[in-house]
Amino acid sequence: MAPFRKLLRNLPFYGAYKALGHHPDYWYWKLRGEPVRSPHLVKQRAVREYARRYQLRTLIETGTYYGEMIAAVKDDFDHVFSIEFDPELAQRAARRFSGDARVRILEGDSAKVLPELLKSISEPALFWLDAGYWGWADLARDPERLSVEVEAALSHRVTAHVVLMDDARMLDGRNGAPTFDQLRTRIATRFPGRQVELRHDIIRITPQ
Repeated sequence: MAPFRKLLRNLPFYGAYKALGHHPDYWYWKLRGEPVRSPHLVKQRAVREYARRYQLRTLIETGTYYGEMIAAVKDDFDHVFSIEFDPELAQRAARRFSGDARVRILEGDSAKVLPELLKSISEPALFWLDAGYWGWADLARDPERLSVEVEAALSHRVTAHVVLMDDARMLDGRNGAPTFDQLRTRIATRFPGRQVELRHDIIRITPQ
């Protein structure tokens, strides 16, 4: 099965193939009583919900992977920027969305690419941050530090950004990551005027 799965992942339609499983995954999640790890369909709905609620027309994503989020929500935005560290996945996504002028795939480390991208952003945006990109600083050196991506978004000259952080369960205090309560306290201290809540394994940082 492993060789077949590897072969399948290399096919150009693998992202679309994965999307076929989103609805079954959602109903299986519901049947299990909505466990902590939420299915992709819930994540898509969260992105759409906050885009509509705050009238945001720009999406900035870290962690393109196979482009499932882009494919699902790109029609809800005028501009979509997605940052992918893995060159193969970045090039694959660039080919997949090459015909859509709204979508731009950026290859590289989001801790470096995102601050550069933000220099060109002049309107409120919705950020979808993948947990695999959370680079927590050495807490002993700077105990109030957030990830570079969150710092960049919340300290930007545009103050009405909305930040959604996936896989909140990874905020468990291990490997340099803070707990959710520590994160919420840091944001309240350093970036007043923001509300931080946790629902369906997604941290939601919004203007108050």
